[in-house]
Amino acid sequence: MRPLTPKFPKLLHGGDYNPEQWLRYPEILKQDVELMKKADINCVSVGIFSWAHLEPNEGEYDFDWLEKIIDNLYKNGIYTVLATPSGAKPLWMSEKYEEIRRVQNNGVRDLSGARHNHCYTSPVYREKTREMDKRLAKRFANHPGVILWHLSNEYGGECYCPLCQQAFRDWLKKKYKTLDDLNHAWWTDFWSHTYTSWDQIHAPQPNGEMNVHGLTLDWKRFVTYQTVDFMKMERDTVKEVNPDIPVTANLMGFYDGLDYFKFGPELDVVSWDNYPQWHTTDNVEIAVSSAMTHDVMRSIKHENFLLMESTPSMTNWTPISMLKRPGMHLLSSMQAVAHGSNSVQYFQFRKSRGSCEKFHGAVVDHVSHGGVFDSVTNENTRVFKDVQSVGAELKSMNERGDVYGTEVKPQVAIVYDVENRWALDAAAGPRNKDKDEKYVETLLTHYRPFWDKGVQVDIVDMDGDISKYKLVIAPMLYMYRAGFEKKMRKFVENGGTLVTTYWSGIVDDTDLCKMGGLPGDMMDVFGVWNEEIDSLPDGMKNGIAFNGSRYDAMELCARIHPLTAEVLGTYEKDFYAGEAALTKNKFGKGEAYYIAARTGSDMLSVLYGEMIETLHIEKALDCALPHGVTAHIRHGEKENIIFVENYTESGKTVELPRDYKLYGTDQTVNSIKLAPFGIALLSDLTKV
Repeated sequence: MRPLTPKFPKLLHGGDYNPEQWLRYPEILKQDVELMKKADINCVSVGIFSWAHLEPNEGEYDFDWLEKIIDNLYKNGIYTVLATPSGAKPLWMSEKYEEIRRVQNNGVRDLSGARHNHCYTSPVYREKTREMDKRLAKRFANHPGVILWHLSNEYGGECYCPLCQQAFRDWLKKKYKTLDDLNHAWWTDFWSHTYTSWDQIHAPQPNGEMNVHGLTLDWKRFVTYQTVDFMKMERDTVKEVNPDIPVTANLMGFYDGLDYFKFGPELDVVSWDNYPQWHTTDNVEIAVSSAMTHDVMRSIKHENFLLMESTPSMTNWTPISMLKRPGMHLLSSMQAVAHGSNSVQYFQFRKSRGSCEKFHGAVVDHVSHGGVFDSVTNENTRVFKDVQSVGAELKSMNERGDVYGTEVKPQVAIVYDVENRWALDAAAGPRNKDKDEKYVETLLTHYRPFWDKGVQVDIVDMDGDISKYKLVIAPMLYMYRAGFEKKMRKFVENGGTLVTTYWSGIVDDTDLCKMGGLPGDMMDVFGVWNEEIDSLPDGMKNGIAFNGSRYDAMELCARIHPLTAEVLGTYEKDFYAGEAALTKNKFGKGEAYYIAARTGSDMLSVLYGEMIETLHIEKALDCALPHGVTAHIRHGEKENIIFVENYTESGKTVELPRDYKLYGTDQTVNSIKLAPFGIALLSDLTKV
């Protein structure tokens, strides 16, 4: 397994550190290093929001304070993830150069302030960023304590300024070559909106054109392209000085403003920021969502990733900010490691004294030595002790050297395509209510049975390779793009098992409807014709009879006609009662399933449970897991590590299928007792 941070190939423990906020408090900076060592923190991210200190006035640079910080950290055994500061421009720059401030979709240019509000197209901002990054790289790229570049912070957002509008037109010219081809791809004859000049094209805006779906899709593609292009500029600038230092950018899970799969080839390491709202609703549902998002991030490069941000206690920007209950911090941190993270890092190390995130969770609270009472110290806070427990666990793993080089090897893939998500969101019909949320919700419904059974899953997009999996699931694949039909066809022909659902194969990559029947070019593979789809109001349900039981069908119910497929389940109600609702078709050496209606995970659990057994798909533990308990496995050359996680408030007992060793000990067990929000690690030498 390729080391993510070659200069320090260890599991990382640390977080965002903002010493520039404390430069006038040297006693605080000294205390910080001592607290880091007490928490077994081995790296911190520095410089993310430091531009105003690094360049207090235009052309006036001050890196000496940063060098002292990095030197002192390294002297104390703490490495640095060094950020480029482009995520938050200084006020002097924002005020002097208007063009770097974004224009919103209402046509109004931003005032100075906030963050993530710079124009990625602006030549001025690109040049200012390039100059800063170049100077940082020359000063620090060869420092022994710097192990990773952290490019900007949470890239995202759109700009509608004239520079971006022109760049969009130039991008379209390269893609379509002629206006005739663009007009056909966007079907602009509708409403007589044919373009006769490239200058007539504007980004989709509320007071302009919002109904040409090809325009909406291409604008979102362009935004991703322009953001990646800006990121590549930053990457190339810092790597020009020392190409051996890898680069990352902290992503944001299911954020829909950018297609993160386009970022993967341009980054050395994928990292992301994870903030599940534990305890605010069913923790098992939260755990499933967090787990799947980890899998998305791992799947972008199909290798281990870094958890760049999490909170050791709570957030402050959500409607309700609950504290993590005892055990949850260690459990949620190990969840990331179980899914392939080689780090647990936090926002933030020390709480800010002021501004909007002064109450956001942190390793170190508003507590300092020298108070009236000896017990009022950072080391005595519950949160700090929780962080120490994670640090001790990661330190033990590093000393043993048996986790860092392991990897996750799923045999199942679920297709999540961001461009498909954009197309679904833009489409009018068949059910417009919560349509964007329903796509991700549907993915989670299909993911849940595998989580319950301890089966690991990759999340791939339509550009990805699906040939290596035993089972591929493609829910609500409304848009077929990138020749994905050919990939699916070949996958089934060669013996793979493919599952799709209602509202799939409807349009091509410019959102033009498929002709000749649905699901498009895959009718013969699935052996069905989807004639029409019924949209049900909230609370109205049909039913599906399958495998001797009845399951709810809701919201979207397709009327399908078997052509060559075998009917496994039928509708129970309405004018299509008795018609096919679930089919299986043999095609080549494989099989293709079509699920015609949205169902709950209960029916899917039965269906996928049968597939797991018949396809001999690996489970982390080949036994029944109690409700709310899951298991994940990281494969090593000599040893596999199994994480058994309990996301409920009650203790659970897992009867193991055979003897295992408790990780880090010589003790052999055939059952384990998990505390509420408890976790156990097992060592397995027999499955390598």
